[in-house]
Amino acid sequence: MKALHLSKLGVLAAAAALPIALAAPAQAATTVTFDCQADAPIVGPQQVSLNQDTDVTAPATVAPGGAFDVVIDPAPNTVPSDVSGNKVKNINTFALKFPIPANSTYVGADLTGGSGLGSTAPTIAVANGVATLSFPGPIAGGATFELPTITAHLTAGQSGTIETKLSGTSYSDPGLTFKAVASTIIGDITAPTACFPNPSPVFTTTTIG
Repeated sequence: MKALHLSKLGVLAAAAALPIALAAPAQAATTVTFDCQADAPIVGPQQVSLNQDTDVTAPATVAPGGAFDVVIDPAPNTVPSDVSGNKVKNINTFALKFPIPANSTYVGADLTGGSGLGSTAPTIAVANGVATLSFPGPIAGGATFELPTITAHLTAGQSGTIETKLSGTSYSDPGLTFKAVASTIIGDITAPTACFPNPSPVFTTTTIG
């Protein structure tokens, strides 16, 4: 019976993921599928696939050396309050990554909106060609939240195409990480979770010229 409860916690941890998609040309609702693995104590890794809708925008073309924006507007989400008798206390410690596209230079990003994410506002940092959106949370079980709209400011290179997509290729190279805390029959346990987009589509192809 204990194994059953902990296995459900693993599913909970993965189900609480916060996936986000980068932009497609013009405005559209984009769905990305994340393959998540929760490292649940005792029973070991648990896997689940998740979908998330996001409204996105980006230009189809840009002049050489021109400035352009990619806008990512995630849909609201809700943290489960209970899974198979286990109370969800919170989910926390989020990091979402996306690579700076080839043939472009990152200038900066604006974060607007968002709600229910805890007392510390999300931030974006760029290192080694990867932008990371992060915030500590926590978000309580049963609560509704929405990630901020991200407007990424980029400068085009001199030629070619600029493709945008999410980071992550495997559980050991995730594009999204977070932790889930739940109350079980053996007490509170934390399940670190790693996710990557599978498949990993190209969301934007912007032609330089």
